[in-house]
Amino acid sequence: MHHISFLFIKPSNTSLFSLVPNTISFLNTTSFPLSPPPAAANGHQPPPTANMLKHPNLVIKILLALILSYTFDKNKISSTTYLPNHETTTYLMKELKLDGELSFHNIHHASKDFGNRYSFLPRAVLYPKSVSDISNLVNYIFQMGPTSELTIAPRGHGHSLEGQAQAHQGVVVNMESLAKSQEMKFHVDGNTNTPFVDVSGGELWINILRESLKYGFAPKSWTDYLHLTVGGTLSNAGISGQAFRHGPQINNVHQLQVVTGEVVTCTEEMNSDLYHSVLGGLGQFGIITRAHISLEPAPEMVKWIKVLYLDFATFTKDQEQLISSNNSFDYVEGFVLINRTGLLNNWRSSFKNKDPVRARRFVSEGKTIFCLEIAKYYKQEDVHTIDQVIL
Repeated sequence: MHHISFLFIKPSNTSLFSLVPNTISFLNTTSFPLSPPPAAANGHQPPPTANMLKHPNLVIKILLALILSYTFDKNKISSTTYLPNHETTTYLMKELKLDGELSFHNIHHASKDFGNRYSFLPRAVLYPKSVSDISNLVNYIFQMGPTSELTIAPRGHGHSLEGQAQAHQGVVVNMESLAKSQEMKFHVDGNTNTPFVDVSGGELWINILRESLKYGFAPKSWTDYLHLTVGGTLSNAGISGQAFRHGPQINNVHQLQVVTGEVVTCTEEMNSDLYHSVLGGLGQFGIITRAHISLEPAPEMVKWIKVLYLDFATFTKDQEQLISSNNSFDYVEGFVLINRTGLLNNWRSSFKNKDPVRARRFVSEGKTIFCLEIAKYYKQEDVHTIDQVIL
């Protein structure tokens, strides 16, 4: 007597981004005899399937195996057939119904950041043209389940230090692409007690400042380096030289639009848990796609000064005095730097270069120097008296 074993299989939760065929897992094996059955009275042999029909459980298991070989979605049924490389992008574009582009080529730039310490290559980069592009992607990967091991990382201007904007073998979302398809909306008329601008999470702060100045306004709080995205700095608090007066950037936001899978609007009063989790949340609770940023009237003139120190105690004492004074400067930021050739010639500072004895103290190459960057706002009519006010 001969036996044949049927292997009942189901596809594992695999990714459409995968470059290998779907794997399978063995569920059960069932054996039944294939030896010829006894001849009928009329001498005719029954068909081979007649023996299978004597095993109803076997028939049910075969049907289950056929059913399990397909992946079901509440809106569609799609075969788990492996897609060749050249068909993958086209299939995903159709499957996700994207307005933008999901790219599998020329994506090495997404494996680098400003910190230059880590380099993780993603499988794809999404260039969204709408918020629904991001929402569809998040939902699609969520439905695949944790066994897909796919991750998503929003990437602004790539200024992270520890690889936070990278997604190893996952999908990186290029947030600056979203900003190109969304406009800034200013609310600065007389009927608004708290002027603000409604901007994309992928917009650069430098662009917000330039557009705001056209209306005579500026953000209350911004970072020292302005070529950063709104979503990026709001995910990291956004410490600025105005923080001692207005708080960091996360204290100067009225409302957020966040993608968690759904597109959620949140404020301090509405969906407040998500609102406070996302601000300074390092991108772990959702992707910021829009934000209402507080504005204030822009100053007419600014006096900008850099003060250098060799002594750390004096440096911190002066900084504490400046930020604790009510009528002090409008911008105060301190940092540490290593002296390089030409540093003193390129930076304005509180001392005059005509004092060579004093200047030589800072000339040594490689010396650690402490710096205060401070600014005072004033009006055009005060241009001749501002120096006396500062002193």
